[in-house]
Amino acid sequence: MSRKVIVSILCLVLMFWSHGAIASPISAERVTEITQQWEQSVHALADVNCSTCHEDSKTKTLVVRPNHESCQSCHQQQVDTFLLGKHGIRTAEGLSPLTPKMAHLPMKDSAFDTSMGCNTCHDVHQLDTFKASVDSCLQCHNDAHSLNYWDSKHGSQFAASVRLPRPSPDLVTCATCHLPRTVNENTNSVFVNHNNTYNLLPRDRMVKEVCMNCHGLEYSYNSIFDDDLIEGNFHHPPQQDLETLKLVRALEKQRTASDSE
Repeated sequence: MSRKVIVSILCLVLMFWSHGAIASPISAERVTEITQQWEQSVHALADVNCSTCHEDSKTKTLVVRPNHESCQSCHQQQVDTFLLGKHGIRTAEGLSPLTPKMAHLPMKDSAFDTSMGCNTCHDVHQLDTFKASVDSCLQCHNDAHSLNYWDSKHGSQFAASVRLPRPSPDLVTCATCHLPRTVNENTNSVFVNHNNTYNLLPRDRMVKEVCMNCHGLEYSYNSIFDDDLIEGNFHHPPQQDLETLKLVRALEKQRTASDSE
């Protein structure tokens, strides 16, 4: 699709704004900005254009505000898992979307009325996964664990990283831990589970799915069961030595001694 056609479609959206179909106005400058963002995005490379999301596939009518159903046509698994998590379960049940105001954890006042959906974390025209991996989370979350991310080893490495189209797999972001990844070696692709509560409970589920991708078993378990360390977002090595691990080491030592006799 040519730039001229793209701008024409976006101008059609602008017309809807001007006729009151949408509450907030959009300027011609904003239309140009959106077009430029799209041209540099993965969507543009994949030939996913304005009509893909802004046109109903059956009725061919304009979709002014695309929601998760528009994303679902291409990102079925991501949307399905999003709807299973705390962020999306209200939408899945036909209720109004979750907002930070409803949360039990501390949230930023400025984000209280934000409706949770794909667009909340992903800029649909720019698809900046750097933003989605950390900044999108911190635009709402105001708890100690979240706020301490930048002071952690994980956060400092992320801040010092070279900016690429997406974060390096060697980096640890909010999404790394809370949206676990599955690698399909046959297709050389990575699926991101968007169920943000999938590996929270039981707490040690995160050990196998996430922590042990980089750390050893003992380091991981001693960290994940340290409440103070979690609140500090793992800003220093674990200070505890779980009794269970001591018993395992003792049993292994005993077994090794028996085998050598």
